[in-house]
Amino acid sequence: MRADRLVSLVLLLRQRGRLSAATLARELEVSTRTVLRDIEALSAAGVPVYAERGRHGGFALLPGFQTELTGLNHDEALALLVAGSRRGAQVFGLGSALASAMLKVVDALPESHRDTAAGVAQRLLIDPETDLLARRVVAEEVPDAVVAEVRRAVFAGHKLRIHYAATGQAPRWRTVDPIGLVTVRGQGYLLATRSGADRTYRLSRVSAAEELDEPAQRADRVDLDRAWQERSTRFRTGGDQVAVRVRVNPARREDLVSTALAVRAEEADADGWLRLEVTFQDSRHAEWALWQLSTDAEALTPRWLRTRLRDRAAAIAACYGPSS
Repeated sequence: MRADRLVSLVLLLRQRGRLSAATLARELEVSTRTVLRDIEALSAAGVPVYAERGRHGGFALLPGFQTELTGLNHDEALALLVAGSRRGAQVFGLGSALASAMLKVVDALPESHRDTAAGVAQRLLIDPETDLLARRVVAEEVPDAVVAEVRRAVFAGHKLRIHYAATGQAPRWRTVDPIGLVTVRGQGYLLATRSGADRTYRLSRVSAAEELDEPAQRADRVDLDRAWQERSTRFRTGGDQVAVRVRVNPARREDLVSTALAVRAEEADADGWLRLEVTFQDSRHAEWALWQLSTDAEALTPRWLRTRLRDRAAAIAACYGPSS
């Protein structure tokens, strides 16, 4: 909306001083022509914005100009700035809204705390794109139009039609009662019910969505964290899951646990290694997870898993043997 853009333009000038039309256009994601029209609109509305000519020119506000935004204390603003660095807003199609909100948060601080809060927020990094081993955390891409329609239905409490492709199936239309949205490690999920049964849909598998006028059949209040935990538990305990007993180097325990669905038991061996009973989604999942750990882990049971890993290692050894 233009009104929001005008507020963001004023806040940018207040916080960063003189800025060129090109810089403002880049920050606001509009054309320079739109910026010039917005500057004219602000001047007409009495906002003291002026232009400076020359190589280092641009637009600026008269010193001392104040907006009338509600103030926050230092810790409140810092908490919002840190929360705003998370990827959830991007997953749910709220990236531009987040950027605008963060400008308002900083501007709401008393001038004596403004630079301090912004500087402190720069010292905290939440959910970086890669871990220490440079493994990239890939956020799934969901079309803005799709996630906006889903979001509207969730907030309005209306039924929702989604064109959804379940694993191994052709996409088809489903009508659901949306409950809430969850983001986990850059992946977005829609929690809903369908014909009264709980359903969880991955947003990246929704190719189209349509908010309906009909009210959704759902409770007025929801504990989304509890709902997610319950569904996660059902997911971990269902399907063709595989229980594996494994010995693992303590230095690689977290690598093993992070790939497993659940840890059923754990004890230390006399040599310092750990003996765990873990659950994987299926046989392929178990084989993949143990192979990643190389000689830092040994599958004890089931026997078929030991055989698969041995045969796989033998094939690799043959490939790189002297005769090859």
